[in-house]
Amino acid sequence: MNKFNVVISFFQKNRIVRHILFWLCVLMVTVPKGLLEHHESVFKLSVYNTSFLVSQILASYYFAYFVIPKFILTKKYVVAALLSLLGLYFFSAFARIVMVHIAEPIAREGVFVQETILQILSDLGKLFIHYMPHVYSAVLVFLFVKYFLDYRKVKDKDLKFQKEKSENELRVLKAQLNPHFLFNTLNNVYTLALSNSPKTATSIGKLSEILDHVLYRCNDKYVALSNEIELLENYIELEKLRYDERLKVTFEKELNSNLKIPPLILLSLVENAFKHGAGEDSGSPEINIKVVSDRNELFFLVANTVSVDYVVKKESIGLSNIRKQLDLVYHNFYDLDLEVKGNWFNVELKINQLEIR
Repeated sequence: MNKFNVVISFFQKNRIVRHILFWLCVLMVTVPKGLLEHHESVFKLSVYNTSFLVSQILASYYFAYFVIPKFILTKKYVVAALLSLLGLYFFSAFARIVMVHIAEPIAREGVFVQETILQILSDLGKLFIHYMPHVYSAVLVFLFVKYFLDYRKVKDKDLKFQKEKSENELRVLKAQLNPHFLFNTLNNVYTLALSNSPKTATSIGKLSEILDHVLYRCNDKYVALSNEIELLENYIELEKLRYDERLKVTFEKELNSNLKIPPLILLSLVENAFKHGAGEDSGSPEINIKVVSDRNELFFLVANTVSVDYVVKKESIGLSNIRKQLDLVYHNFYDLDLEVKGNWFNVELKINQLEIR
């Protein structure tokens, strides 16, 4: 299939080459066909079929680049019908004139009678029964090939546009790491520095690793799951600085395969739990995280405590952006479910076919 696409792409980019090759193929098909049907010499058949080829080429370009684009596609159907009938007659007559007055004198031997041009033009039966099918069979094939290649060109252009659009949207979504996290973390590090806390250097190191990951390691469409897990661990450690001992975080991992996933998806889910869970809970918030990878599947759970009367009114902007990114990458091969159970708000992500590219 890839080789076929390469061939199609080559012909799309080399217009003159594909036209010459097409008409050579028409000629190469008609000459052997004539040898089997009429038992004429190769020379005679080459002359006759070449004379036909002139009319076939002119008729093909007449319809492909004049009648169809200027009249049929612009819905001028009456004029298009008249021009089509005129073309059918003219190119059939032209093919007969070239055959009688050019091809036959070159190919035929001995003395023979030639029809006059007036006789040819008035013999509608021979023109429409014998010449028109011969000429316009090639025209139909030419139109089919032309519009097939044009369709492929438009389709490839549309796919390229959609790909670029998706990549731009993904870049925007990846860039939406909550600026409040950076602001709060810098404040926390500053506080640690003022108190000469031994945690200062470690915190700066973890923040540096996060920024390095977000700015430089997330340029690819997919990243290793292990790298995303490391990013989560650094993020959690920095967020815990804000809550001291009152925040409880558990992180359960069952990594049976190091899959590749879109960058920052998991971080966005965890960030959402801190923002709307721990950040809005003045008591003793809890966050439970679980990630399971197995062959080609990924399961990710983020659960954070909420008040008992908490109601999911509307999906947050963060979760909405995550869903958009998953739609762009995985289409229908994922599930993102939100649920409130008691005083827990659960977000479950299941990706079923991670090999999709």
